[in-house]
Amino acid sequence: MKTNAARYLDSLGIHYELRNYALDDENFSAILVAEKIGLPPEQVFKTLLCVTSEKEHIFAVIPGNAELDFKKLAHAAGARKAEMVSLKDIQPLTGYVRGGVTVFGAKKDFPVYVDETIELFDQISVSAGTRGTQILLSSTDYVRAAKAVVVPLTKEAMA
Repeated sequence: MKTNAARYLDSLGIHYELRNYALDDENFSAILVAEKIGLPPEQVFKTLLCVTSEKEHIFAVIPGNAELDFKKLAHAAGARKAEMVSLKDIQPLTGYVRGGVTVFGAKKDFPVYVDETIELFDQISVSAGTRGTQILLSSTDYVRAAKAVVVPLTKEAMA
């Protein structure tokens, strides 16, 4: 099934693969998704909708096994602070439900910030815009198609 995200990539002539997986009604974690599609969690990127202190909505795209550092995101966006949007605001703002958010084909073209670790992989996976489907594409195509700014976004792992 073609999603809006897939149609968006088609319009740019970008090669990708759609990979479906069995849904878990309770757990949408990127780590579980990675397991189901056979990729390491650091290669499966999750898309988080955030809002800055200036009330600007922005996407943060980070590896599935990482935690977003809101200070780093705010700094990258030129804001004092950033935080997650409330769950009830995700669908009205993006057109997507939790566990299916992607920057491709979202209702609005919010700025996209992607963690620098994306450059470590030839291919990454992101949500295809619906729960149960991932898009696999090259990391360089992702950055280009998302018009993303590549910056450090994750918290340092605790020793």
